[in-house]
Amino acid sequence: MTNVNNALINHLETNVFPSYFNASRWFAGKARSQKDFRIQHTLTFGEFLILIVEVSYHEGPSELYQLPFTEVSLDMDIPEKGVIEKTETSQWIDAIYDVQFRKELFANIFNATTLPSSADQSSFLASIKGKGLSDSDTPENIESHVLPVDSSNSAMLFGGKYFLKLYRKLFDQTNPEVEMVSFLTQHSDFKNIPAYAGSLTWQRTGQPDITLGMMQQAIRADKDNWMLTGDFLNDFMYGVPNGMFGIKEWVFEQVTLLGKRTGEMHLGLFAPGADDAFAPEAFDDTYRAFLLHRLTDLLDRRYALLIDNYQKLDEPTQRLAWIFMEARELIDDFAKEMLTRPLDSLRIRIHGDYHLGQVLTQDGDFIIIDFEGEPEATIAERKIKHSPFKDVAGMIRSYHYAVSAKLFESHETKDISSEKLQIVSDRWYKLMRETYFEAYLEAFGWPHPLFNSQHEINFLLLFFLLEKAVYELGYEISYRPSWVKIPLRGIVEVIREIEKLKEPSVRISRLANPS
Repeated sequence: MTNVNNALINHLETNVFPSYFNASRWFAGKARSQKDFRIQHTLTFGEFLILIVEVSYHEGPSELYQLPFTEVSLDMDIPEKGVIEKTETSQWIDAIYDVQFRKELFANIFNATTLPSSADQSSFLASIKGKGLSDSDTPENIESHVLPVDSSNSAMLFGGKYFLKLYRKLFDQTNPEVEMVSFLTQHSDFKNIPAYAGSLTWQRTGQPDITLGMMQQAIRADKDNWMLTGDFLNDFMYGVPNGMFGIKEWVFEQVTLLGKRTGEMHLGLFAPGADDAFAPEAFDDTYRAFLLHRLTDLLDRRYALLIDNYQKLDEPTQRLAWIFMEARELIDDFAKEMLTRPLDSLRIRIHGDYHLGQVLTQDGDFIIIDFEGEPEATIAERKIKHSPFKDVAGMIRSYHYAVSAKLFESHETKDISSEKLQIVSDRWYKLMRETYFEAYLEAFGWPHPLFNSQHEINFLLLFFLLEKAVYELGYEISYRPSWVKIPLRGIVEVIREIEKLKEPSVRISRLANPS
């Protein structure tokens, strides 16, 4: 069994961890001024340890990371990034590179084992087995390896059938991705996700549980939907220089299928009678105020950023920016309706970071992945229930980005005027938007408690489309100035729709296919 004493702990904290963490892809604090590294807990996991390391900074909150830890012989072949330190007689390694540790992980999940992780039994490592793990895949017969992915987490594959994600940066409560995937697998009929196979949780007496890892059925995807949409646009683009506007029927079929699957996902998350974490909720005053405050704050920061960078924009983008700035009063009035407008629609847990890259293609269908939520939000914020139109808005904006990036950045269209490209881009985008949105609504039938009326549908979708485009604007100004026009066009489109909402009656189709 791996043991650590005070001398080793002090050595690791002072001499080893600063360089090791900063060389690790999963460490998120590289750009911050680091103060110190402290091993706060050593959790016993069979013959191994899981170190809980607190990284504190000179400014801002500290962070918790997990580091599976073991000692192995020098002749064991360990990738360089897995070697924490070598001594004259052995090497200390990240235990995920030890096959015995991976066997321990899988066996504990398979057997739904709970182990005391501290000598006083004040904490436990609890493994949960999900429906996605077959009883026939016994630990004795399973092979495993670490996947060569560079991301904020570590990934392992078991038997070519199960994908285990080890969360490196830890949050002081259950990871929302585990909650979402577990709920959809265990309590709904929605099949278009990698099924939940199990998870490992650190349970602490009198404190929230902390998720350490999750296992799902592995997906053999052909590509993601961003790449698939790029293929659609490649076919479409070849006709554009010759004045042809043609979209294959198969494209509409695929977009329709995505709208249907999105609706089915939200139907799976609509669970009257579920526990508090998933039961639908109304648009109460507290939530309405939260939405308004978030959008208003976002608008203030984006207007300031746009003013500071206005002279750097090209003339067509400046015109779009001017429309946005001139419409501030209209936008503010629209946003404030969130406080006063009657809303009988409900809100539920949602994906939270939904775009074309989060949908994989497999065997002619779609698999939705990555339910961790909005990357820049806190864990508590990611668990807030929203209108499902927040997800829908994210996907619609993703289609807008796909066509804008492809047509304006491609060699084949370089000799076409920007005005003509914009017309073609808008037509393609609006057709995809209408197709996707109509298929989405059809998945629910009508009426449905999530969407009380056509007027509420129009208002809520516009609100979240505006929020998403304004959010995107900040990123583009800071990192891709030549793309600022993409979110600005999205904002201007919403402004035009807000003006239409002032009319006596508005049909859903008008929003789905704005003129």
